[in-house]
Amino acid sequence: MTNQLVHVAIAILYQENKFLMQLRDNIPNIIAPGCWAFFGGHIEPGETPEIAVKREIMEEIGYELTSFTKFGLYSDEKVVRHVFQAPLLVPVNQLVLSEGWDLDLLTPEDIHKGECYSANAGEVRPLATLPRTIMLDFIKTRRIIST
Repeated sequence: MTNQLVHVAIAILYQENKFLMQLRDNIPNIIAPGCWAFFGGHIEPGETPEIAVKREIMEEIGYELTSFTKFGLYSDEKVVRHVFQAPLLVPVNQLVLSEGWDLDLLTPEDIHKGECYSANAGEVRPLATLPRTIMLDFIKTRRIIST
């Protein structure tokens, strides 16, 4: 039996030195429940990673990705993550969250601390481990200084 790798497309969306992240639903049987992570998801059969990330971002927050570039590829024994980067060109209050518990712009300091307060959860929630690692890599490559 061959172990088929799952391919996902995720997006780092940034605005004014902050990063849009999703607080995942607090449901025990999903990956990283109740943790901050990226918007994005599975690449459907026949889709390119570029088409998948555009579709996922539209489905999850009603935002049309117009200009984006590949940031990197993060793989483990189960999942290949195609990571894209793009500016968020609208105010957060114009986004419509249709998947997840909350969304917010996290600061580099939040990323370094590994946690951020969620108004919807009413408490500080952790960043999922791999999204935090990817974000730290992104912050390093962009030379973003935390305040």
